[in-house]
Amino acid sequence: MNNKKNNEGQSDFSYYGLYLMDYLRTNKFEQADDTAFIRERADRAAETYEKARIEGYPTDGAQELAMETLLRGLHYSRYAMLHEVVENEFANEVPEEKQEAFIHKLLPLVGNVFSVYDLSDDNFALSSDYDLLYTELTGATVLYLDEYGV
Repeated sequence: MNNKKNNEGQSDFSYYGLYLMDYLRTNKFEQADDTAFIRERADRAAETYEKARIEGYPTDGAQELAMETLLRGLHYSRYAMLHEVVENEFANEVPEEKQEAFIHKLLPLVGNVFSVYDLSDDNFALSSDYDLLYTELTGATVLYLDEYGV
């Protein structure tokens, strides 16, 4: 009984909760440790799945709708965007084994660059804003490397 109490937290998440928690941590979203946020999203995804099944959707279709609900607005993290820029544009300047530390060092310094873009838009990658943000992050990274190096 006492052991169950000690394991409360991530161990009592549903499938959707565990999936979302892993997704948020992997992509380094700010909500990665927000259990209330994760639970609310997971509950909404489970409800979507159940409702879709009742309405006659096949299992795969209901699962697709549930995952869409779970991840709505969470397709682009600041970390993932900066990681993409560093990996694609600065592979020669920032060795792969130093990229993680470099991104963590640079991320707080480029926060203002993100402030004018809506990363919660699920179609952000299809917009011209995506290209503008990518270009701004590339420029900020160039300036940082020129000033401080890796």
